[in-house]
Amino acid sequence: MILYADIPGERLDAFLARCAENMSRSAAQKLIEEGQVTRNGKPGKKNDKLNTGDAIEYTIPEPKEVDIKPTQMQLDIVYEDEDVVVINKPKGLVVHPAAGHQDDTLVNGLLYALGDDLSGINGELRPGIVHRIDKDTSGLLAVAKNDFAHTFLASQLKDHTMARTYEAIVCGSFREDSGTVDAPIGRHPSDRKKMCVTERNSKPAVTHWEVVKRYRGYTHIRCKLETGRTHQIRVHMASIGHPILGDTVYGHKKPELGQDSQCLHAGALCFRHPRDGRPVMVFAPLPQYFQEVIAKLEKMG
Repeated sequence: MILYADIPGERLDAFLARCAENMSRSAAQKLIEEGQVTRNGKPGKKNDKLNTGDAIEYTIPEPKEVDIKPTQMQLDIVYEDEDVVVINKPKGLVVHPAAGHQDDTLVNGLLYALGDDLSGINGELRPGIVHRIDKDTSGLLAVAKNDFAHTFLASQLKDHTMARTYEAIVCGSFREDSGTVDAPIGRHPSDRKKMCVTERNSKPAVTHWEVVKRYRGYTHIRCKLETGRTHQIRVHMASIGHPILGDTVYGHKKPELGQDSQCLHAGALCFRHPRDGRPVMVFAPLPQYFQEVIAKLEKMG
């Protein structure tokens, strides 16, 4: 594929991320490092500054098989057609294999259930995963069955037209009934496993919230994401003094009301279907753990 630079001084990796179909900045950098990108016929470097009219040619290699073991597990499929599957993920299930979780993740289950009916993008088979949610966050997750659907859904994530709504119990009470947190999120400077609100090496992040019900010392809120940064709701709520109940990473260090992980549920997902653009709306009821917390709060008054 050949593209022609149109903004003088733009970095090569930034140009590819902007102009190549369904390519992130990190994916562009990976292609460049692997020698799959040339500038005017010569190997490119990620920080090359382009001139108008430079011919940028890139090649996406054939998808590589992933060394992931299919594992039989109970999947709560709430929507499925020839292109898309929506899973209601339980709390505690890791989405993608990582250290300590090689055979017991959602991806392992998807490979067992769907086999070859999963997408592969940018030269690596990524078994259908379009977006992720944290291990201890429950709720809806969209999975693509083919590259066409993956590209289409990923574009909606990028332009913020895929609507994702979360339910959460947070600590403290709000004066207002609704509000917006507009604060950039980046890697924590001293703890690389955490994110934080920062201006340094960060990306824009916007979370809209509204009060569902107030309780003594806690509030049930509903959040709508305008962006999708890592740990976004958890970081944003903590940054305004209302950490999520049970979130011992960004909030109170000791479990409360029996919760030792965040009380956060992805309850609604809305997207345009890849085939015909029709709106698809999927909902997941509050899980048992969330209902039990609400029952305790109701007793507290």
